[in-house]
Amino acid sequence: MTGHALRDAGSADLERARQAAEAVLSPARFQHVARVVETARDLAFRHGVDPLRVELAAWLHDLARERSPEALLAAARQAGWEPDAAERADPILLHGPVAAWEAARRGLARDPEVLEAIRWHTTARPGLGPVGCLVFLADKLEPARRYPGVDELRRLAARDVDAAMAAVLDDLIRYCLRNGFWLPAATVAARNHWRQRRPLQGDAAGAGTGAPAPKS
Repeated sequence: MTGHALRDAGSADLERARQAAEAVLSPARFQHVARVVETARDLAFRHGVDPLRVELAAWLHDLARERSPEALLAAARQAGWEPDAAERADPILLHGPVAAWEAARRGLARDPEVLEAIRWHTTARPGLGPVGCLVFLADKLEPARRYPGVDELRRLAARDVDAAMAAVLDDLIRYCLRNGFWLPAATVAARNHWRQRRPLQGDAAGAGTGAPAPKS
């Protein structure tokens, strides 16, 4: 397949993903997704990550976000995903795994990196790949997000993905603890993974204190 043909195929995949998201999401949620796509695309170009993979994952990441808790639990069982204690208590945490399963089932995405990014965009996980990291960050840092320190976190993400992952995960954990949200084990493990890569040295890790809880 020629370069032009590959680009055309990629554009068609993105349009299918956009339409799939628009069909199942409220206008407000769809606008959030569109902002995540733009933010993720910008990060991809800044950091040399395949923009087509990043955009595809971003369009599909919230495909199951507006399903009921009961529907998410049922879909997770159908997908073979065993919910942990946090996911059983707060099933909205399952919308990433369910969206990845739905995207694969419907043929909207097949690339393992894209499916990984969709699956873990809510909580992250240790060793999340470059596509997953950029979608995770874009979801937490898109322009409509407003919380203390978010501008510093955006600047950090523009220059150092590992440091931004560590800082955003620190912020999410503080926010969950302060507000009594369930704290997914994957988020704690991811934070420790990225803090090993980027120890605290005065980056933006202490700046944000109101990041969205890991269910977005």
